[in-house]
Amino acid sequence: MIPWERAGDTVMTKLDRREATVLRGLITQIDGMLRQRQDEAPRDELAELTGIRTGATTAPEDPILARLLPDFHRLDSDESAEPGKAERDSAAALRSLHEPELLDLKTGVAGVVLDTCPPNGGTVKLSLEQADAWLSAVNDVRLALGTTLNVSEEMPDELPDDDPRSPHLGVYQWLTWMQEHLVLALSPDDDL
Repeated sequence: MIPWERAGDTVMTKLDRREATVLRGLITQIDGMLRQRQDEAPRDELAELTGIRTGATTAPEDPILARLLPDFHRLDSDESAEPGKAERDSAAALRSLHEPELLDLKTGVAGVVLDTCPPNGGTVKLSLEQADAWLSAVNDVRLALGTTLNVSEEMPDELPDDDPRSPHLGVYQWLTWMQEHLVLALSPDDDL
């Protein structure tokens, strides 16, 4: 992959076949998880009558989905305190109201990447709006992969070859590089 470049309202790069395959595969996996969560949302008659969709009231049990769909509200900043009924009810209500929209946004940006990333590699040309979608989708993949790898500030840049996380850490670092260079390409020159 070459660094992202911006020409006016277009942002572009070139991906080789392997990079495109990895990126498309990861985006597809995350998109599938998010769509499954959408499909599992409760259906209620009032939502069908009003057009106001509701989502799940509980946080996902899967750690990746929990990272991608965090709680929308926490009243108690003391982590050692057990949340009360009012806090749990508030968090559940906010999740039910806002999770469907967040899922739509996340699956939407994944769709933009899948529509604009050539399956066999090649030049990627994006509008500024599409580039923003790429930033969001790549961030979601990084969050998911970082959760799986248990990435932290203390994690070394390289892991021993016999560590099963080692090749995946390389992909995480590549995604970080891609995201950083896309941010730079989107930034106005006077912000640098």
